[in-house]
Amino acid sequence: MEDIKIEDKKLGFWYSELGFIVFVMALASGIFGGTHLYYTYHVGAFNDLAVVALLEAGLKGGGFGAAAAFGGAFLFARVIEGPLVGILDIGGSLQTGVGIGIPALMLGAGFTAPLESFPLALLTGAILGAIIGVVIISIRKFTVDKIDSTFGADIMMGAGNAAGRYLGPLIVISAVMASIPVGLGSIIGAAVFYAYKSQLKGELYLERC
Repeated sequence: MEDIKIEDKKLGFWYSELGFIVFVMALASGIFGGTHLYYTYHVGAFNDLAVVALLEAGLKGGGFGAAAAFGGAFLFARVIEGPLVGILDIGGSLQTGVGIGIPALMLGAGFTAPLESFPLALLTGAILGAIIGVVIISIRKFTVDKIDSTFGADIMMGAGNAAGRYLGPLIVISAVMASIPVGLGSIIGAAVFYAYKSQLKGELYLERC
């Protein structure tokens, strides 16, 4: 049986740019649909309670500024980050940005139709996902693909939310496996966190050597 080169495998749909855009469209569509459910039935949003509370405050008359600013900032940051590290942070870009930030902007502007109709919510989410996917692919083509480098961030792991508290040991082990300097730095950092009785969680960027 003839060996298949890894370059040949990447020619399929699963590794294609179109495939990435389709996946982002599907995710964004479902997340925006979940926000419609929360807007209509107060259940179904794909976010942490603290983030949903920002949207709830707006729905109760407190204004949508906080939800729009928080969600919009996350969306912008993750769309810029995605092309560089090669991984799209679903929680920050889609769940927070598409699920909270953009709906808050729409509601603040008085544009409620996409959140009142479930089919329209799915369509709106899909369109937003397509735009995000195309922007990420475009940024990558004009940055990383031009110089064949990810600026020292070939591996990203971790979580900035509550789940991150369980990933501390795994992050330290992965850092030790990456290289001796990175491993020593991670152990020192973990010791500092332990000394101050602080949780070791968050995101870790490693350079593949």
